[in-house]
Amino acid sequence: MGGLGTRRTDITRDDGTWAGLYLEVRAPRRPGLCLFTAERRVLLARRSQPVLLARVDEDHCGVEFWRTDAHRSPVPPPRAETARALAGDLGRWAHRLASHLLDAPGGPLHEGRWLIAPESPLLRGNHGRRPEAEYWREMLVEGHPDGYIDWFVHNGSWEILPLRPMPDVGDGRVKAYRKQARDGTLPPVLLWWVSGLDCHLVLDGHARLAAAIAESTAPPLLHLHRTAPGDEVAAGTARAVRRYEAELARHAELRAVHGAAVPDGTATAGPTLARRLRELRTASRPSWAWPLPGGAQQWHRVVEDVTSDRSWPGAGRPPA
Repeated sequence: MGGLGTRRTDITRDDGTWAGLYLEVRAPRRPGLCLFTAERRVLLARRSQPVLLARVDEDHCGVEFWRTDAHRSPVPPPRAETARALAGDLGRWAHRLASHLLDAPGGPLHEGRWLIAPESPLLRGNHGRRPEAEYWREMLVEGHPDGYIDWFVHNGSWEILPLRPMPDVGDGRVKAYRKQARDGTLPPVLLWWVSGLDCHLVLDGHARLAAAIAESTAPPLLHLHRTAPGDEVAAGTARAVRRYEAELARHAELRAVHGAAVPDGTATAGPTLARRLRELRTASRPSWAWPLPGGAQQWHRVVEDVTSDRSWPGAGRPPA
């Protein structure tokens, strides 16, 4: 199992059902699949190999991107027998994926606190109850090698940006996964929330996502994001405990005046405390990115290398 020194904790809801896998990662300081920034420019690189180039509009209405063919999933393809054994058990899938992510030299995990969870705004976004195929196709950001993430139209919708072209329905993997989608054994798609792009990146499961869309069914998802650092959790925990104690003290004063007919407060204060502590550990925090050595000029040099003789208007002008 990977991640020497990494602490794992299963998070449960009030009813005891599984809500996510909490990871306290000790190393590395900088991941193999790393986000770099230079002003409004972004580079996602896998062990120094460019995977995605992006530039945020000056008016912050969206992001131009150029996708290379360098993405390689940090997770090996699941075997059919594994899919059958873990069918429908997202908690066990999360532990399996965590082990691979912690072992992978080209994964996104770095020191800090992370959550792998089944909850995603994407699963709650189909308010119009449209056919699943229509909804999930709309959530995909299209374009290869270049395209546009539209923040103006899709603000807050948390779209999905595949890191490689989506396979079509004739692809052999998609055909195999469609059968699993029908019989309920389809392994989950692993999404990585990147706040600087305001969208999810598909880390693993492009063909499985395509299969679910082809079958017009909601894909099983696991959602990876950063959570609050230790000092923020400690401070928030102290505040939550003080509120809990103050609420019990208030009820004790009322009981002293009005007698035992007044509840002691634990029935309401206890669940509130539990919810606050759970939210402290699970709420999303902004993605980390590292300054790109060489800054904007280096970003433009990477653009020239990656795009070769193909024109990409989204790159903008190099700095003077």
